[in-house]
Amino acid sequence: MRKFKKYTHSVLTGLAASALMASTASAATPMKVGRYTSQPIGHYEFCQKVPDECRATGNNVEPDRLTEASWRTMVRINAVVNATITPRTDMQMWGREEIWSYPVKYGDCEDYVLLKRHDLIAAGFKPSNLLITVVLQPNGDGHAVLTVRTDHGDFILDNLVGAVMDWRDTRYHYLKRQSTSNAGKWVDIIDERNSVAQVR
Repeated sequence: MRKFKKYTHSVLTGLAASALMASTASAATPMKVGRYTSQPIGHYEFCQKVPDECRATGNNVEPDRLTEASWRTMVRINAVVNATITPRTDMQMWGREEIWSYPVKYGDCEDYVLLKRHDLIAAGFKPSNLLITVVLQPNGDGHAVLTVRTDHGDFILDNLVGAVMDWRDTRYHYLKRQSTSNAGKWVDIIDERNSVAQVR
């Protein structure tokens, strides 16, 4: 059983980060992905407005190296964005669904993800390892989270959960995410877990 499944920024220490890396190194299991699939309409329209965020990122890019410093950066950015942005639906903000944009004060799940991705890129993470990901919640509702690919596995940054978690420890069913080689293309996720109820 893996230790140190999740941490909040307030309790993370250098010792805890070191233990996390030691405990996940041998058990790291990244998501399996399949073929190219449809791009969400909201992301397509976002790409028309901000094409630099949706370009090819290169083939065979290695996952980012997870260090104590990079872990703290992930946790900090996740916490700051979650605390700064107040949740609002697209209908409340724009009067229609599927408007993806960088939030300033309000936003929905995709907007949280876009801002976290932007801030992590600015902090030195590779764009190819910061992947907008579409999931189903246990109640069947759609949701978006950010997957961060590391050499210790894939971690999830989420506006509904305060902690940064190994993707296997979430209760979501994973559907699709951005391609690692092109931020404007999407691939299927092969979620082979038998049931989200069985996650550790």
